[in-house]
Amino acid sequence: MQLVVTKHHGLGNDFLVLETSQIEFVPDIEIAKIDWPSIAKQWCDRETGVGADGLLLLSRRGEFKLAMQLFNQDGSRAEMSGNGIRCLVQAAFDQDGCDEPVTYVVTTDAGDRVVDVQPISHEEVIASVDMGRIEILDEPQNWSAIGCDPNRPVMHLSVGNPHSVVGVEEVEVVNLLEIGLKVPQVNLEIVEAGPENNAITMRVHERGAGITQACGTGACASAWAAIKWGLVPSSVTEILVHQPGGDATVRINHPQLGHVTLIGSAHFSSRHNLEIVS
Repeated sequence: MQLVVTKHHGLGNDFLVLETSQIEFVPDIEIAKIDWPSIAKQWCDRETGVGADGLLLLSRRGEFKLAMQLFNQDGSRAEMSGNGIRCLVQAAFDQDGCDEPVTYVVTTDAGDRVVDVQPISHEEVIASVDMGRIEILDEPQNWSAIGCDPNRPVMHLSVGNPHSVVGVEEVEVVNLLEIGLKVPQVNLEIVEAGPENNAITMRVHERGAGITQACGTGACASAWAAIKWGLVPSSVTEILVHQPGGDATVRINHPQLGHVTLIGSAHFSSRHNLEIVS
């Protein structure tokens, strides 16, 4: 069975998006019984498949109401992705034929997220996402294995999914792959201040995908940690997060106290006809 799958990226963090309505009425195939982890590994493989950091399943729940399921490159399930949700709504926005700003409500494994979409061109949108409340997490299992200096600032946070944020002097000199593999059950971010007064620089090792060009939830966790540590002035409410794939903006305590809003682009990359074998 051939399915249309689109590829998108948010700051280089790329995803395949499949609208599930394509298979809802296909005889002898039930969406819930499809082996999505295996399909994600197959399609997202960068040597034998299309290649992506993850697979997003887009389901319709009503007018401007969507649902998102995310499978990482390795087939594991993830609760939330800040870049992924922007790619998902861009796919929906394009399918809906919209040319004016639209607000979607997206149901995820981490809860509902409100996403405001502003078109830039036929292939790019800017999306603003209420990422929900930031929560403190316990130290992840095996954390001591990374050998983090006890005087180094560290925060373990949930943005609907787990993050460990570490403050460093220079993100480029850290062997991020080596330490990330020691705590594969969390998303690991390393951050440094600046270079601007209202900015931080971040690199990330993502759970289920490895080192990626950007991470939306990671940008939110890093911005939250940075303002708590004083890497940016306490008066700053909008933090610029520099990542290898590009810059995202995080609004602190927005749209309400304890929440963060993520703002960034989503780009359409390509369209593919892919196969599911029943």
